[in-house]
Amino acid sequence: MKHWKTILVAAQAAWVLLSTTLVTAAVWGSPRMRAVLGMGWGLIVLWVGVGGGLMVLNRDRIRVVVQRIDAWWPAKFVVFATALALLEEVVTTTMTNLAPLFGVKIGEAYITASTNYFDVVLLHSVVVIAPLFLAWALILWRYAFSPFAVYVLFGLTGTLMETISGGLQHLLEFCFWIFVYGLMIYLPAYCVPAGRPARVPRWWQYPLAVVAPLPFIASVMLTPVPFLLRVLFFPHHPNIHFPPITP
Repeated sequence: MKHWKTILVAAQAAWVLLSTTLVTAAVWGSPRMRAVLGMGWGLIVLWVGVGGGLMVLNRDRIRVVVQRIDAWWPAKFVVFATALALLEEVVTTTMTNLAPLFGVKIGEAYITASTNYFDVVLLHSVVVIAPLFLAWALILWRYAFSPFAVYVLFGLTGTLMETISGGLQHLLEFCFWIFVYGLMIYLPAYCVPAGRPARVPRWWQYPLAVVAPLPFIASVMLTPVPFLLRVLFFPHHPNIHFPPITP
């Protein structure tokens, strides 16, 4: 089973590298699209390659440290996953701010809604994603999904969210989005106590787990304060702070 997972991740990585290379070559004549792909490559190298590699190599040591922390494991899970999501947005926001390095002006190409990190995480991205971690804490409280299953399922949830917000073309990018979103939650799931009283999930609960967390985004009682602030005090806050990207 372990080798099967390795083969699956290797195939996923190969598809991401091949498809991104082909798309990069296809849009090379457009400075803006070339810059966007350059930023995407930065995310692949730093978040998926370096970040994901460090997570896997150090997961056992990290689990020992996390499990020694005297706190309720669902709380540690939510905080840990949120911290990783915040770290991922450090990479993406940095890429957006490095637009001149990719040959365009800031705002001509971007992969985040703003160049301001706090604007991005508090009013656009992590504020939406964080309630999903609470949903998964509750799921793992009752069902013993493996860390690898959580990685894949949350990655598919992320793919679904990107498709809803950005269009059907994101479905073809599912391998990429599984990496991006799945790595936010894989290590926290790996640190969840294995001996907790939880049921083995049935086959139909796997696809259900992809969509079951989504209602948590809209739940007022379970939504972080910044999201409530946006709804109550910043209802006209722009979804994107830049003009649309055109070839």
